[in-house]
Amino acid sequence: MTKNMGNTDKIIRLSLAILIAVLYYFNFISGTMAIILGVLAVIFALTSLISFCPLYTLVGINTCDIKK
Repeated sequence: MTKNMGNTDKIIRLSLAILIAVLYYFNFISGTMAIILGVLAVIFALTSLISFCPLYTLVGINTCDIKK
């Protein structure tokens, strides 16, 4: 599994995951919307931590600065 996410992409994804968590914590989102956004936040956090997005591979996108 090669890295295909750059630093900017990782920061944006982690920021969105944190924002969703804060919105849920302060009850701005609830119900089905909270579940959907929660799953999306977990996916964003995991993909940014491992620097790999499977969808980028399917589409052919690579935002990583270092090409191997």
